[in-house]
Amino acid sequence: MQQGTDDLAILNRLSIRRMTRDEVAFAIDLAAEEGWNPGIPDGKCFYATDQNGFLVGELEGELVGSISAVAYNDSFGFIGLYIIKPEFRGKGISTRLWDAGMAYLTDNNIGLDGVVAQQPYYNRHGFRTAYHNLRYEGVGGGIMPEGVVEISEVPFEELLVYDACIFPASRPQFLECWIEQPEGAALAVVEDSRVAGYGVIRKCRTGYKIGPLFADTEHIAENLFAALKSHVPGEYIFLDTPGVNPAAVALAERHHMHVMFQTVRMYSREEPHVSRNRIFGVTTFELG
Repeated sequence: MQQGTDDLAILNRLSIRRMTRDEVAFAIDLAAEEGWNPGIPDGKCFYATDQNGFLVGELEGELVGSISAVAYNDSFGFIGLYIIKPEFRGKGISTRLWDAGMAYLTDNNIGLDGVVAQQPYYNRHGFRTAYHNLRYEGVGGGIMPEGVVEISEVPFEELLVYDACIFPASRPQFLECWIEQPEGAALAVVEDSRVAGYGVIRKCRTGYKIGPLFADTEHIAENLFAALKSHVPGEYIFLDTPGVNPAAVALAERHHMHVMFQTVRMYSREEPHVSRNRIFGVTTFELG
């Protein structure tokens, strides 16, 4: 009973508000402490996507938890960075943050990549499982294959059209930032004067992550993957693959990568109609 009274007193002093641009670093640091290994420039690109979609819990001047609830448009949003500082867990703060994020995305179909252990929690809030993602770890290096070009050679509007055929929404603000990664690379394959695949590799707290890796065929995905990892010889690389795409799993295993952990992709409504077989690498677990 005393614990409940203490928790209520904490919640009465809790403020939920939108983050400033600088405070996104707090959420990224929380993700790093959880072992999620965020990218170095993630905060900048995430915030550019929807400045209203980042919420923080504040208790008497101390930031205690975060959630991102990014609205890509009027119909699709994504939940991520849902983390409470360990010493403030179990006090109801997470519920307040969750409710605020869900209220912001109330009219959207909402996606998330959740920790498998939290699947029952999301089920209780109306989310249903679509598939599992597998995080693979390997080592960079190799030879740059032919037929892969710098993404700067592709008109941005054409890249947007291609990306929107695979991702559930158009995301121009995000992509404009994402393909300009410092200490990274963004590459594409063009066939018959149209984009047939593209990928990005970015520097993270540990090693580099490849994502997205979208391609029309397994062969194109193979060339893009080889090209991206050739940029970081000897470095740890990570690839998040949808387990429902056997060709993506085969690609990772062909390159002697091993599974570190998995997440569960869930949606609050129906699963969007996207080309699963063209997703060889998820863009990011935090924003989809």
